[in-house]
Amino acid sequence: MPFTPIHMGPGLLIKGLMQSSFSLMIFGWTQIVMDIQPLIVLVTGEGHLHGFSHTYIGATLLAIVSALTGKHLAQFGLWLLDITESIAVNIPWWVVFLSAFIGSFSHVLLDSIMHNDVQPYYPWVLNNPLLELVSVATLHKICLYSGLVGAGIYYFLEWRRENSIKRTQCDK
Repeated sequence: MPFTPIHMGPGLLIKGLMQSSFSLMIFGWTQIVMDIQPLIVLVTGEGHLHGFSHTYIGATLLAIVSALTGKHLAQFGLWLLDITESIAVNIPWWVVFLSAFIGSFSHVLLDSIMHNDVQPYYPWVLNNPLLELVSVATLHKICLYSGLVGAGIYYFLEWRRENSIKRTQCDK
């Protein structure tokens, strides 16, 4: 995948389906953390492009790191975007960890399908059984369309919730 943004499509779908039980900001932070190792390899020209960070063991460790570092970053980001009234907004830890693990595992899954140097099940399996499960073009379309569907679901449910609140206020 190109760096990080294309991974956000499935994240938008999950956000649309799970609503407040999923943090898109933590998911996005996890995508960035997952791609730090490949970025270092691209900049320095040394190392394995999709190395340990793109295994499920590495993804587990990076999900924990992303959760622990991302919780307060996400809360601060929500405050900066004026999505909450106070900087004391609290994203529950279970939502933080769930979002980080979904982010890291989906990242490995998507990159496993398109990159021949990913070894997702290392050290137990040294090949990549997921490689070319679908074509790269199809994978990009899945990511794009899942993002569009997810955004549609999210905004439809928000619209419905706001109308429900307005009706309740009018009934009083």
